[in-house]
This record gives sequence, C-alpha cells and structure tokens, in this order.
Amino acid sequence: MAYFSTYFRSLSDRCCCMIAACANVQRDEPTASFSFAEALKSLKSENDAVRRQSSRHGLWMAVAVYVAFALPDRWLIPDVAPVTIAARFVVATVALLAFEILRLANAKTVWLDITCAAALLVGYVGWLYPAIATRDVTAMSYYMIFGAIFMMGANLFFSFPFRLSVITSSLVLCAFFVTIEEFFPSSQTYKLAFGLFYISCFVFTSFVNWRLNVERRNVLLNAAEARHQHWEASERGRSLLELSHTDYLTGISNRRALDRRLDECWAAWKDERRDFSVFLIDVDFFKRFNDRYGHQEGDRCLTVIANALKALVESSDGMIGRYGGEEFIVVVPAALPKVAMTLAEKIRMEVESLAIAHDERPDDVSIVTVSIGVAFTREKLGEKVERIVREADLALYNAKASGRNCIRSFDPLLPRPDDYAGKLVPLLAAAIDRKLVSLVYQPIFDVTNEKPRAVEALMRLRMPDGTAVSPKTFIPVAERSGAILELGRWAIETACRDILMTDRMATVSVNVSPIQLRSPGFAASVADILARCGVCGSRLALEVTEGLDMDMQSEVLKCIADLRALGVEIWLDDFGCGFAGLSWLRAIEFQTVKVDRTFLHDSSNPRGLMMLQDMIALIRNRGNTILVEGVETAAQFSLLKDLRIDRVQGFHMGMPVSAELLSAA
Repeated sequence: MAYFSTYFRSLSDRCCCMIAACANVQRDEPTASFSFAEALKSLKSENDAVRRQSSRHGLWMAVAVYVAFALPDRWLIPDVAPVTIAARFVVATVALLAFEILRLANAKTVWLDITCAAALLVGYVGWLYPAIATRDVTAMSYYMIFGAIFMMGANLFFSFPFRLSVITSSLVLCAFFVTIEEFFPSSQTYKLAFGLFYISCFVFTSFVNWRLNVERRNVLLNAAEARHQHWEASERGRSLLELSHTDYLTGISNRRALDRRLDECWAAWKDERRDFSVFLIDVDFFKRFNDRYGHQEGDRCLTVIANALKALVESSDGMIGRYGGEEFIVVVPAALPKVAMTLAEKIRMEVESLAIAHDERPDDVSIVTVSIGVAFTREKLGEKVERIVREADLALYNAKASGRNCIRSFDPLLPRPDDYAGKLVPLLAAAIDRKLVSLVYQPIFDVTNEKPRAVEALMRLRMPDGTAVSPKTFIPVAERSGAILELGRWAIETACRDILMTDRMATVSVNVSPIQLRSPGFAASVADILARCGVCGSRLALEVTEGLDMDMQSEVLKCIADLRALGVEIWLDDFGCGFAGLSWLRAIEFQTVKVDRTFLHDSSNPRGLMMLQDMIALIRNRGNTILVEGVETAAQFSLLKDLRIDRVQGFHMGMPVSAELLSAA
C-alpha cells in the first residue's frame, strides 16, 4: 500500500504540473478577442493531448506489469499457469493493438480511455477465471488479493474521468464477488475479510479518484483563468507599446516610431548599402487654417491628410509619421531618386485631391496643400542618421521659398538658413499684426526739372525691442519662408493708401518678389486692392528685381500680362547686377529700367564710365525710361544730367521718409 500511495502522489503531482505547464503556454498571435471560455477550450485541447500521451505510457506500463506477473503464476498456480500466461499475453497484445490503432486513427481521447478501461477489466477476468481452476486453492486464496491492483489501476493509475473509473472498478469488484460466491469455494470468514478489503479499496480509490478529478478541474479552471489574465496582460502590454509608438491625434506613427525606423534603415544602408529616402511634409499656411476654422477643424484636417497618405506610403513599403505640429515625415526604401520623387509627387497630388477648403491663404489658393522636402542617402552623408533628416528639412525650406505646394530635393549648393534667419521666420509671420513692419518712401526725381515724379516704397522691419533689421537680411528670409506673400500684399495696399489715396505723389512703386509673381491669383489680389482703394492701375508700378533668380515660367509671364492689363506699370529693378537682364528686356516690355547703383559708382574711372554709357545706350535703344539709382553726390547727378538720363534716385536727391514727412517736404 505504501508503494501505491507513493505512486499516486507522484502521478497527481505530475498531472498538476502538466496542467500548470499548459497554463504557461503563450499564444504567439493573440486574437482581437480571447474569452475565458476560449482559454478553457484551448487548455482542454492541450490537456487532452497530454492525457493521450499519459494514457499510452500508462497502458504500456500496466501491460508490462501484467505480463511480468506470469512468474507468480508459475510459482503459485503452476497447474493452470500455461493457460493464465497465455491469457495474459493475448489480452496484452489485443489491448496494445487496439489502443495504437485508435491512436493512429486520431480517435477521441474518450475512446482511448475506454480501451484502457476495457483492457483492465478483460485483463482481470481473463486471468481470474482460468486461475480459479487451480488445485492449489490455498495459494489462490491469497493470490486473489492482487486483483485489487486492477481496481486501483482504474481509479489511480490512469487519468480516467470519474464515471468511467467507477464503472470499471465496480465491474472488477463485481467480478471478484461473483467469483468467490459462485466459482471459488471459500469460507464465510474469507469472503467477509476479502470482501471488506475489496470494498475498502473500491471506496478509498473511488474517493481519491473523485478528489483527483475535482483537483484536475480546479487546476484546469485556474490555468484557464491564468491564461486569460496573461492574454489580457499581453494585450495591455501590446496596446501600451502600440500607443507609445502612435501619434495621439492622427493615429499614425509618432516621432519615436519613426526614429526607430530611421535607425533600422540607416543600419541597413551602412551594412548593406540599401538606399532609402526621407520626406518632410509641411501643411502650407496651417496656422492660418487653425485661426480661420478653429483647432478642432485643424485636428480633423491633419487626421484626414494622415489617413490618406498612410495608405499611399505603405503601398510603397514606406512608413509615415507625424513629426510635430503640421509636419509629417516619410521613410521609404527607394533605390533611385526618381522613384522617391514620383512618390513625393503622388503625395502632393493626393493632398490636393482632398480639396480641403482653406480660404485664408495669402497666395489666393483656396485649398489645403503641402510642401515636400526630399533627401536621399549618399556617400558623403556623414556618420549620423540625423544628417539625412536635416537635409530633408533644408529641402523643405527651399520648397517653401519656392512658393509652396511643390517638391524640392536636397541640393548641397542651395542656400541654407542661418540661426538668425530661423529666429526671423516666426517674427515675419506676425510682423503685420504686431506692427513691426512699416514703409518708408524715397522720392524719384525728373532730371530735367529736378522735381519728384514718383516715390519708391521701401519696407522696414524692427525687432520687438526696437532694433532695426536690414532689408538685405529679412527680405530673403521672407521669400524663403513664404511670408513675402502676405507682406507683399500688405505693402502694395499700404502704399496705395498712404500715397495714392492721399495724392501725395502721382506714382508709387513697390518691389515684388518672383515668388509673388508665381503665386496663383496675385494679379487678382492687386486688382482687388486697386478697387478697394479706388485708384487707377497706371499710378502703381511694380518693380521686378533682375538680380534674383527668376525663371521665365509661363505663370510668371501670364501674371505680368494680367498686371499690364490692369494698367499697372512693370519696372525692371537692379538691371545689370544679375544674369538674365537681356532675356527679360527681350521678353517683357518694361516701362522703366532701373540701372543698378554699382555702375554709377564705378563711373569714376574711364572703364566704368564706358560701361555705364553702353548700358544707357542699350536701354535707350529699347525705348524704355531710364532711371539710375544710388545718386549720392552732386557730381554724380551732374554726370547723369549730361548723359540725358530720365530719372534719378538716391540720398543726394532725397532720403527715404515716412508718408507724413514726405507730405511735409
């Protein structure tokens, strides 16, 4: 009995360990919904496999012990031993064959359990009835005690369900009582003693089997609960990890996730030379959108753009994330720059196709657009991944400077903003509202009578502390950042109100940037200003700077033609200091050409004087009005008078002053 008790405890411990081990099995791919019932079903399925294997091992062990008892047969009941031994081998062979056939046929576990139970019962009966025919009655009377092993086997040695184990052990018990009552003569004392022993074994082992099944069920339920809780914890962990890499507003990747992807791509490029590209995407004039429609609409705008671009970028095996504010970043593998630029153009067009209304743009475009800067991996990139992001940022900076709603790739030769210029960008955006920008007016004189015929509006900017900022510093920054669009419109309207509406001067000239001329609707905005101010277009002159890099694009030429149709005069400023002056003279009929001051200042030597004379002759032959700027001395004015220049401008003739002082003068 001590042996059986030890074996039972070992078997129970192994069972509990197996079920607990099942509870620790992790699901590789957690489903979107994993209930307790599913966890229990999964565990039952896994425990079922363990039971099948355990039943197989148990049956083979039981068969081995059953056959080994052939030796006691020969010692205790030698006269019937050949029959009992043959019965043992036949039962053992049939039981193993039946079990293995069912196992290989993937029969249900319950049928394997029934096979094992039947093997126990048949094994007991198949040995008992040949054995009771022995002449060694005394030996057999003691030998029958081992029949209790079959009863205990049904209850303890196999993991049978409680009902099956009770049925099996009951049949063994019944077979024992039938035998000693009908076939094996014995005294009443024997029947009482052995009957009580068998009944005690039946009750004890059945009770233990019931407790074991209850414990198994409890362990199974606890394991299912543990698995469900583990799944919930895993899901929470997965959700937290996903949340830590997701932008809270748009639902796409955030900067942390993009930084990790950048590091991966950078490592692949360093180790395997697998090229990739980085796009920086900025929503044009988004602050104005927020101010006009509210922050909720601004958030919705960003979300709509993010969702639209996510599908487009991911179809190219790329990753998009929000980089901050209204700026997005895209990391995409692209072996060729052409492929990356094609994707960038698709992104720009996708945002345009959304047609999100934006009627507060200073460039008169009525929908939300984006500017995109693109950078590629290259051999001289440096040793840090931040470099390619910085280059994409510089490309974006130049896209904004080119009028926005466009794409620019990084070019090492392009100008780069300095730190001071970076500080000016937000200042310029708020300069009008904070009244940090103003206009001064410099007179333009007729050489023949030395009377002022027009004034040029010159923009001035001061810092909040009153410090003046040179136009050479803030004008290029305004052009690159796009602030020149709003500042330019403000300058034209302010000049019309200060000078033309008050009749302080017959004509006012205002400098315009090529970015303004490329901006859709610029001519219409000038027409609107003239109409609201109630002045004639012929009194307004717009100066186009020849020194700036302005391609003769079709939209620029069309804009100039529209301005001419309004009666607005078009002047060519700083003629001679750039590289396209002759091309512009050939393409456009300017009313006035302003000769750059450097030619006048160089006229003190014969070579410089000859250059000035040649330039004047060229312009005069074209029939344009000639205006020379930078007149700072009486000698210079006298020279220009001798050269029969039409108009002059400079500190010698008149300093730039405010509109009020201009009137007083």
